[in-house]
Amino acid sequence: MKKQLLTLLTVLALCLGLFSLGGTALAAGEDPVKIDSLKIAFSPYADADQIVTATEPLESLLHDELLKAGYDVADIDMTVGTSYTAVGEALSAGSADIGFISGGNYVLFSDDCDVLLTALRYAINKDSEDPADWNDGTIEENTEDMSTYYRCIVLAGPSEKGRALAEKVNAGQELTWDDLNDATWSVLDPTSSSGYIYPCLWLQDNYGKSISDLDNVIQSDSHTTSVARLAAKQVDVMVSYGHIRIKNAPIWESDFGADGPMADETDVIGVTDGIYNDMIAYSKTSQLMADEDFRTALGQAFIDLAQTEEGQAIFGVFSQVGYTWGQDADYDGERAAQALLREMEE
Repeated sequence: MKKQLLTLLTVLALCLGLFSLGGTALAAGEDPVKIDSLKIAFSPYADADQIVTATEPLESLLHDELLKAGYDVADIDMTVGTSYTAVGEALSAGSADIGFISGGNYVLFSDDCDVLLTALRYAINKDSEDPADWNDGTIEENTEDMSTYYRCIVLAGPSEKGRALAEKVNAGQELTWDDLNDATWSVLDPTSSSGYIYPCLWLQDNYGKSISDLDNVIQSDSHTTSVARLAAKQVDVMVSYGHIRIKNAPIWESDFGADGPMADETDVIGVTDGIYNDMIAYSKTSQLMADEDFRTALGQAFIDLAQTEEGQAIFGVFSQVGYTWGQDADYDGERAAQALLREMEE
């Protein structure tokens, strides 16, 4: 009878999720492994204040998930990097244990960090390489499908030059290099896939040029800053991920002071090839992350949290809706893109 009861309790524990891929839950009377701190760095996908507010609940949620797997983390320290490069440098130095980074940033620092998880995003209902197909007067929408890639778009704003570029594209006319070079562009750090690297490749494929060849370029610290500059007509064109308008259309007028709806004031004038999704990378120089069992527990914790309502609210600030186990080879395409970019810039 006792043996049957023990078996029943074991089955019940499994059903309730007391065991995970990250390790066995604590047995009765067993003490968890004590960990002083876990340092997490976020790339500036949005304004730092916005990320800090959205991720505030993550500390307690992640602590509880790790405790189930047998790890008691005393302090979970979360910071927002001043740039994409800064997060890569923190991983390289071991001053961050894990980082939310782009594929482009990862490739630059992959000697000192490795892929833990690849992010999943909802696919959007517009995926054409023809920019005019995006300009039907509606904002893009998420679908039910998960995707491991996204596209970068070149987005023209409400300035006089931005409208002129959009009108030409929507009329089925080809933009010339002079058309683009006359515009003022907002781009991101050169390690950003959607904010720099893939727009460079798009310019190379279509015009034999690069961002460095443009006469009027402003480097912004985040996609949100680029949107603000576009709305204020400080720039004519910005580059970003394809779902940038989904996030910002509801606040285009209220927060950015634009004159009309984002669907009316912006148009896509360029679309890049697909870009493999961003990731959670871990530092190879971090003593904590050298523990494979802990890495597995940590990765599983993020996978599980992303399936909860609380996790969805947190990770939504990064436009990420889930995670899957990743590997270095997934980003070989990004390496090829950066190699081409280096050739272009030389």
